[in-house]
Amino acid sequence: MTEHESALERDFVTLTCFIDASAQIISQPVTLCFFDGATLRRYTPDFLVHCNDGRSQLIEVKYRADLREKWRQWRPAFLAAREWARERQTSFRIATERSIRCAALENARRLLPLRAAPLDRALADQLRNALACLPDPTFGALAAAVPEPRAAVLGALWRMIARGELRVDLTVPIELRTRLALP
Repeated sequence: MTEHESALERDFVTLTCFIDASAQIISQPVTLCFFDGATLRRYTPDFLVHCNDGRSQLIEVKYRADLREKWRQWRPAFLAAREWARERQTSFRIATERSIRCAALENARRLLPLRAAPLDRALADQLRNALACLPDPTFGALAAAVPEPRAAVLGALWRMIARGELRVDLTVPIELRTRLALP
């Protein structure tokens, strides 16, 4: 787990790890010095994220209310961060609770611990085979299609989703009517 200084930063790290399991997240990666008028100031962004697809982002995590209240004060620092990022062929982004605390975060909290949980491979194969035969492949329909104990089937389904062996829309809550697909 990457170091963080607030609950919102913790949630950002959780969500980022969930979206890109291979992402490298560096806490307080650089301290920038810049002039604000005639005054030399310093600013340390919260994270530098190197994504699996080769992109990188310099990230500041702030609550929207704080941004509104202190925007004029913080704007020069954010401009310095944007310039630093541009010079390094990356981008600068401010992440707020609106983009962090969403259904994907709730899914991340539920699914991340299941990625390493043991999975019955025979049951997983049964579920994949049953999925191919369903006209409307939903979480509930697939859970009912396999003649195994319901708790075992549900556990296997959650683990398969967590590992990416079954695809779902992770931007909305997962429920019985959630559509499933193979990757």
